[in-house]
Order: sequence, then structure tokens, then C-alpha cells
Amino acid sequence: MGIVTDWFRRYLSDPQLVFLTLLLLILFAVVLTMGNMLAPVLASMVIAYLLEGPVGFCERRDLGRTASVLVVYLGFLLFVALFLFGVLPLVSRQVTDLVQQLPTMINEGTRALAELPGRHPDLVTAEQIDEVIGSLRAETVAFGQRVLSWSLAGVVGFITVLVYLVLMPLLVFFFLKDKDLILGWFRQYLPEYRRIADCVWAEVDRQVSNYIRGKFWEILIVWAANYITFLVFGLDYAMLLALLVGLSVIVPYIGAVVVTVPVVLIAWFQWGWSGEFIWFGAVYTVVQALDANILVPLLFSEVVDLHPVAIIVAILVFGGLWGFWGVFFAIPLATLVHAILTAWPRWPAGGGQDPS
Repeated sequence: MGIVTDWFRRYLSDPQLVFLTLLLLILFAVVLTMGNMLAPVLASMVIAYLLEGPVGFCERRDLGRTASVLVVYLGFLLFVALFLFGVLPLVSRQVTDLVQQLPTMINEGTRALAELPGRHPDLVTAEQIDEVIGSLRAETVAFGQRVLSWSLAGVVGFITVLVYLVLMPLLVFFFLKDKDLILGWFRQYLPEYRRIADCVWAEVDRQVSNYIRGKFWEILIVWAANYITFLVFGLDYAMLLALLVGLSVIVPYIGAVVVTVPVVLIAWFQWGWSGEFIWFGAVYTVVQALDANILVPLLFSEVVDLHPVAIIVAILVFGGLWGFWGVFFAIPLATLVHAILTAWPRWPAGGGQDPS
């Protein structure tokens, strides 16, 4: 008990540490309780944070803050328009085609499974195959019910998308244009002596900015590389699958494994056990290896190198708390924890006033 008391006296007697602790608790409470309501605001902050890099680049070229914001913002709107009117309709058509072809694919897969006991009786039995086929059919029925529920909720989803399309561009613009004004408003409510919080924030800001911008470029590059690969081989649903592979990099390790399953299955249904299927698998593996061994180290050279166990635990914990955004920000949040643990012991008790 004495050890715990000494620890609290040593650290939590410091007003700066108390402020940092309260600030973190308030931020986590706001996100947990109002995360769904503030989703457009949080998403707009992420986009503005992503665009701050190009804005800073333009400012360093003596373009001025306002002009830099306008140039980058117009480029952002152009990118969104190309995605909405160029990529999204193609992806939508391919999703519709895939759903229509799904029963045929399942029947072919069922036939292939039913032939396994005759070819390899020592490995699998007819009873095991029947169980697998029954599970597949049950999952197919459940998937159909989910698709029906999505279609029934389509009106609500369409209204939500419209709200996002109107609100988010406006929020992104004002976050960029009035960045100093907004930050100054927040600073006036912070205590004068907050060097520990500033130290943690500087480290997290550097790490998170590098991570978000690097992850954005990784998604685009992986998406484009796989789309070109799929087009060259003539793979069905090329844009849909390439987009899924690009988005899979958001979840390290796990995402690549999960998205490989539909890619390989669709290639197998299209070509079977042929030379084209083998060549496709080899090239796809090479593209994934280039991403993991060349692109990731190049883009994330300045990001804290977290242990794979820490990354997986962060994905499970924060994904369970905040869903998609928790998964997306798992590594930045783990970096925040790392920065706090690194900075915390450096400040002994009695640091209530800023030594500088």
C-alpha cells in the first residue's frame, strides 16, 4: 500500500500531470458518449489534418495561408468529385453483379467440396463436407437477409450520406481556414503551465500527422497497383477488389489476410486450377510483398515502430470501443499511449511550475 501511496504522491501531486490526466479523460469521455453524433466533425478534422500538409507546402512557397487553403481545398473537392462520379458508380455496378453471381459461385464451390471425399478420403469425410456445405448455405441465407435490411434502410442511409456531403466539406474548409483561430480559442481555457501536455502533444502530433498522410498515400498506391494488376489479368470485379485491397491496409496484418480470401476465391471461380490462376497468385503476392517491405518502410520511416503484438492489441481494443474509426486510429492511439508512458517518468514531483 505504501508503494501505491508513494507513486500517487510522486506523480499526481504535480498539477501538470493532473491536468494531462483530466484532459485525456475528458477527450475519451466525449468520444465514447458523443462519438456517433460528432462523427461528421471528427471525420472532417481527420481530412483537414490530412490536407494541412499540402497547405503548409504551399505556404512555404510564399503563396499565403488563404490562397494555399483555397488551392488545396479545390483539389480536395476535385478528388471527391472524381471518386463520387467516377469510381463509386463502377464499384456499385460491380457489387450488384457480384451479388447476382454469388449463388452460382456458391453452387460451384459446393460441387468442388462434394468431390473432395472421393479424391482424398483420408483427409476429409462426407460428413465433414456436409457440415461445411450446411454452414455455407446458412451463411448465404443470413447474407441475403442482411442485404434486404440494407436495402430497406437505404433511405435513411441516403439521407445520412447527403448530410455528410453537405456538412463535411464546409467543416473541412473552416478547419483549414480558421485553424489558428480555433486553436487559440482552445488555448485560452488551458492552464498556463502545461509543458508536459505540450511535450506529449508535440510528439503525438508529429507521429499522427506522419501516420495519417502516409496511410492515405499507401491506400492510393496499393489501390492503383492492384487495380492495374487485376486489369492486366482480366480479373472480374477489378475496381471493387482493388478498392478493398487498398482499404485493407488500414488494419495492419489482419486486413491483408482477410481481403486476400475474396480475391483468391473470385480468381479461382474465374480460372479454376489453371496456369493463369497460379501466375495471378504469384504477381498478387509480389505486390503485397512490395507494399510490406518497401512502401511501408518508405512512408512510415518517421513513425514509432510499435511491436506487432502492441498493434494487434490496439486494433482489438480501440476497434471494440469506436468501431471503424477505432481501427483506423489504432496505431495513432497506441502512439499516444507510448508518448505518455515515455514522457511521464521524466517529470519528478514538484514540477507544478514550468522550469523554463
